[in-house]
Amino acid sequence: MTQSGAELRRTLGVGDAVVIGLGSMIGAGIFAALGPAAHAAGSGLLLGLAAAAVVAYCNATSSARLAALYPASGGTYVYGRERLGPFWGYLAGWSFVVGKTASCAAMALTVGAYVWPGQAHAVAVAAVVALTAVNYGGIQKSAWLTRAIVTVVLAVLASVVVVCLGSGASEAGRLDAGGSGGVGGVLQAAGLLFFAFAGYARIATLGEEVRDPARTIPRAIPLALGITLVVYAGVAVAVLSVLGADALGRANAPLAEAVRAAGVPGLVPVVRVGAAVAALGSLLALILGVSRTTLAMARDRHLPGPLAAVHPRFQVPHRAELAVGAVVAVLAATVDVRDAIGFSSFGVLAYYAVANASAWTLSSAPAARVVPVVGLLGCGVLAFALPWVSVAVGAGGLAVGAVAYGARKWWARGRSVGGTTP
Repeated sequence: MTQSGAELRRTLGVGDAVVIGLGSMIGAGIFAALGPAAHAAGSGLLLGLAAAAVVAYCNATSSARLAALYPASGGTYVYGRERLGPFWGYLAGWSFVVGKTASCAAMALTVGAYVWPGQAHAVAVAAVVALTAVNYGGIQKSAWLTRAIVTVVLAVLASVVVVCLGSGASEAGRLDAGGSGGVGGVLQAAGLLFFAFAGYARIATLGEEVRDPARTIPRAIPLALGITLVVYAGVAVAVLSVLGADALGRANAPLAEAVRAAGVPGLVPVVRVGAAVAALGSLLALILGVSRTTLAMARDRHLPGPLAAVHPRFQVPHRAELAVGAVVAVLAATVDVRDAIGFSSFGVLAYYAVANASAWTLSSAPAARVVPVVGLLGCGVLAFALPWVSVAVGAGGLAVGAVAYGARKWWARGRSVGGTTP
């Protein structure tokens, strides 16, 4: 019996879509990305945050237009394939898998940095193993848990802002937005802070579940991004005013350091718990997402076929989950959180570059192409403004994926010419 005619219920309004978008964006990224971004941009941190928000808006808008036309699972993996060709869809999927795998490592290391700074790598590996086991058993994060995590995170962020801005250690002079790191530093900060906006395209996937999606989604995206930007800007201003760009750039747990410098050390454990809760929630969702994309690509033979197996009892892609968990555990044990954030941002920016290029093909009207062009150029500029190690490793990862694709096509063509059947 086919399920092709089944449709999800259209129950979500603008407010619902905004809340879902906030739940996807406001998470652990802000606890981890401020330090590396401040190290790059210095006093230009806020300029970098604004640039990241502009690129995020363009990416989300392009994704929303494509989602309305192709309401299928897979996101840009589908859009690139349908609008640009199979290779570009594959490259988007590959970029997503490698970028989000690095995101998993960054989230795990964020847990370690806030829970037990002296043993951050060990804690990170333990978190990955535990959540992989949870996912293997088929237990997924429910909607109520998402709301609870968002509530905790917002409460912690609000307390950080109030404590820092209300303390005697806060100095407005530390907020000079002149950009002591130069244009390159501001762009690098934007690329790193882009990591903190990850998840905004979740709104674009709701086309089948919202009322009047053609009106609801375009309204919800700028609202959710705007609220997130206000929250992030408030946190950045508060932390900068207390620590200054130099101290913030050196901090491994910047929000905890900020409340300590503000003279409220009793709040440090609360901030650490909030960061850990946010990071664990993000890590759980990321492992789920990467393993499911791995499953889809394995079914299409873009990744090894055995990864497409589904557990007969738990009904989860168990081999894909174990493979993702193993790779993330190795990364969490060996890399620095700043390197993981940079590599993740490169992969995800490449993913959205394909989304913007796909959206560019939807209309020949110049006005309709402004957003995808700005998004595409923004993704390229921010990706190559990242630290050179992130660019080198990220570009190398994409090259490995491209070579693997070419090798598979060459092998399939040879078997076809030779008359060999699979």
